[in-house]
Amino acid sequence: MTSAPAVPHLTARALLLDMDGTLVNSDAVVERCWSRWAVRHGLDPAEVLQVVHGRQGYATMALLLPERPMEQNHADNRVLLAEETADLDGVVPIGGAPAFMAAIAALPHALVTSADAALARARMGAAGLRMPQVRVTAECVGASKPDPEGFLKGAAELGVDPAECVVFEDSEAGIRAGRAAGMRVVGVGPRAAAFAPDVHVPDLRHVRVAADGPDGTIRLHVTA
Repeated sequence: MTSAPAVPHLTARALLLDMDGTLVNSDAVVERCWSRWAVRHGLDPAEVLQVVHGRQGYATMALLLPERPMEQNHADNRVLLAEETADLDGVVPIGGAPAFMAAIAALPHALVTSADAALARARMGAAGLRMPQVRVTAECVGASKPDPEGFLKGAAELGVDPAECVVFEDSEAGIRAGRAAGMRVVGVGPRAAAFAPDVHVPDLRHVRVAADGPDGTIRLHVTA
């Protein structure tokens, strides 16, 4: 008689959470706003939507329009951020996100998102999710994911060594950023599966969190 496979688990001292695609499903808004942007610039919306996730808008624009001056990308991104912040139709929590956020409320954690502060507040509010006390938004960093700066800043603000952090991410850029920061990564949702995170889950209903003893260790149990 063969034994059942072990349930994957990770241990950490802090959790660093992406927002879009990880805690909040904002795909409908992203598709609407970026499709309009693509059409305005003579680009194929389907191709644009393949690269937008995880990065700050100006970084996506630089990839898609490499000859355009960066200051124009930043200006265009400010317009796009305003559009996205005003459009909350269809913004909902990722499956299991409310219970997950409740479970980690007393544990060290931070939001690390490519959204700016206004967009982060709007989307977390629309999804009915608590905003973490520690957050690293677009204004806090000089480089977008896949650069590890945001995750390293989140770890520093929590006072935790990067190697003792676990990142929750959905995008290629975010998973690459977490790895570059020296952190382990839980990939959330269908996008993440292709980019070899340490652990992959369909959504947050498949993650159980427990504080493991007096030393502050956080244990993450992944369920089938």
